Amino acid sequence: MTDEIECYEKAGKILKKVRSDASAMIKNGLPILDLVEFVEGEILKTGAGIAFPCNVSVNEIAAHYTSPAHDTNKLVTGDLVKLDIGVEVEGYIADSAVTIMVPGDNIEELYTEEELELRQNIIDASAAGLEAAISTVRAGVKVCDIGEAVNEAISSYGMNPILNLTGHSLEHWNLHAGISVPNYNNNDPTILEEGQAVAIEPFATPGDGIVNDCPEAYIFSFLRDRPFRLKSTQRMLKHIEKNYNALPFSGRWLTQDFNEHRVNVALQQLGEAMAIYPYAALKERTGALVSQKEHTLIVESDGCQITTL
Repeated sequence: MTDEIECYEKAGKILKKVRSDASAMIKNGLPILDLVEFVEGEILKTGAGIAFPCNVSVNEIAAHYTSPAHDTNKLVTGDLVKLDIGVEVEGYIADSAVTIMVPGDNIEELYTEEELELRQNIIDASAAGLEAAISTVRAGVKVCDIGEAVNEAISSYGMNPILNLTGHSLEHWNLHAGISVPNYNNNDPTILEEGQAVAIEPFATPGDGIVNDCPEAYIFSFLRDRPFRLKSTQRMLKHIEKNYNALPFSGRWLTQDFNEHRVNVALQQLGEAMAIYPYAALKERTGALVSQKEHTLIVESDGCQITTL
């Protein structure tokens, strides 16, 4: 257990530094591709691994957006940017997210005082939700009680939690290890146990609090080997199984070894054959802004250790 904890702590320490450096880069006009490539490159420089493609989900997009190859999207002053980062050390994962409003010299010309206050309240609501969750976590607590604390904190800002997104337990080489930590009281009596690792991630919005799939998916997970008549598709699946069989990967990463058009065609075929699982980008269904705040915790008998703080 000590070695496990040390790996969780090391992953968290690396993540904290990368998160801080990446957050400082966020500005008007920054290409999202530059931000995700910076994050992923900095993680690899440390000798750690990328636990999942860097997510940069903007405004009403709640989660699961990472740049495709040649992404031309740029950040704009006033955007709410959810930066979600994952680091693994020997398969032990740190997962953390922060929401940042893109600064700009002319922000007060672009938005009214009320609009800026609303944006800040959205950011503060998810942060308060996470604080409430952290203060609730200990061995023996029901996950529904954590959800109730999150909902109460977010509601105090006049916001709604995202009901169909949850935190999740972490295990060795397993990003979503079976336990879901809700953002409201869903009556789930599952109990957290001492030594478990969990990533808790409240999302807050002035909208309905439901996310729907976007048509596009840029993040994928390997599911199983399948036979394909097309040799290029079979080759790509073998490459995915060899290099990304445990944790999610980005279609963008495959373009380092394969033609981009072929990658896009193969990913479509592999998804349809259920050889890989596509994680669609997720959008708040009313188009409302969304914030996110996340830390990874190790459950202790009378509280928790935060590895990503």
